[in-house]
Amino acid sequence: MFKGKTLLITGGTGSFGNAALDRFLDTEIKEIRIFSRDEKKQDEMRHKYKNDKIKFYIGDVRELDSLQSAMRGVDYVFSAAALKQVPSCEFYPLEALKTNVLGTANTIDAAIEHEVKKVIVLSTDKAVYPINAMGMSKALMEKVMIAKSRNLLSEKTILSGTRYGNVMASRGSVIPLFIEQILQNKPITVTNPQMTRFMMSLENAIDLVLFAFSNGEQGDIFVQKSPASTIEELVEVLMDIFNAKVEVKIIGTRHGEKLYESLLSKEEAVRSVDMGLYFKVPSDSRDLNYAQYFESGSEKIALAEEYNSHNTHRLSKDELKNLLLDLPYVKAVLTKK
Repeated sequence: MFKGKTLLITGGTGSFGNAALDRFLDTEIKEIRIFSRDEKKQDEMRHKYKNDKIKFYIGDVRELDSLQSAMRGVDYVFSAAALKQVPSCEFYPLEALKTNVLGTANTIDAAIEHEVKKVIVLSTDKAVYPINAMGMSKALMEKVMIAKSRNLLSEKTILSGTRYGNVMASRGSVIPLFIEQILQNKPITVTNPQMTRFMMSLENAIDLVLFAFSNGEQGDIFVQKSPASTIEELVEVLMDIFNAKVEVKIIGTRHGEKLYESLLSKEEAVRSVDMGLYFKVPSDSRDLNYAQYFESGSEKIALAEEYNSHNTHRLSKDELKNLLLDLPYVKAVLTKK
C-alpha cells in the first residue's frame, strides 16, 4: 500500500517513529520523512539506520511554517508529535495544549494545503473521560481532527485517528522503570497495585495505525481490543523474569492518574462498529442544527458500558510473561544481564 509513496511522521524520533521505520524500511516505500525538533535523536536515528530512504526535517509542529517544506510531495502523514508525560503536562498544561492541540491542527492544515491523501492522528486512552491535562489535550485534539474532517472532500484528504492504551516498554512507561529498579536492587515504586492498564506492543500500535489507514473514513477513530493487567501482577511477573526479590514500595496514586483507563466511552460504545480485532467509532455527523441535541436522544447510552482496562480480557501471569518476553526491550536487557 506504500509502494512508491512518501510518508511523513511528525514526532518521528519517538518510540512510534522508530517502530514505523523498523516496519517500513524494507518495503517498497519511496521515502520516510522524520519531522521533529530533537536534532540529537535525529542524529542517533541517522547513525542507527543509515538508510537513504529516511529524510530528516528539523521543525516544530507548533510552527505552521516549519511544516510546509516537510509536507511538500507527501502522500501520507502519521501525526505522532505529542507531549505525553502525565506529570509534565499537569505542571505545564499550556505546553500540552500548544503541542497536542494546536500542533496537530497545524499538521492537519499543512496536509490539507498540500493535498496529502491520508492523515492518521495518534491519540490515547487518556482522552476518554479525561482527568489530567494530557488526556484533556488529546481529547480536544480528537475533536479538532473530527471538526476539520467535516468539510473535506475524501478525494483530496482523509483524516482519521487511532486511540491506544499503554504501549509496553515505550519511552516513559513503567516497564523500563520497574526493570531498572530491579537491576539496581532498589525498591519497586508502585502507585496502586490494583490499577489496571491496557497492554499493547509497539507492533500492535503500528498494526492499529495501518488498520485505520486501510479502513478509515472522514473523522473515524479506531481502537484495538487490548488485554490488560494489574500493576501488581506486572511487577510480580517482571520479578519472575529477572529472578529478583526486591521490596515493593506503595507510594500512592499520583495526581492525574486513574484506577483504570478507558478506550471507549459509554457514548461511543453505543455507536461503535465491531470490526473483529478493532472497534471503529464513526464521527458524529450531526450539524449545527441544535434542535437535534434537545429533541432526540437514545436510551441505549444509559444502558451501555464503556470499554476499559477493568472489563477487558485480564491477562493471566503466563500470558503476561509471554508478552513481556517477546518485547525487544526486555530481550535486549536479558541479553546484557
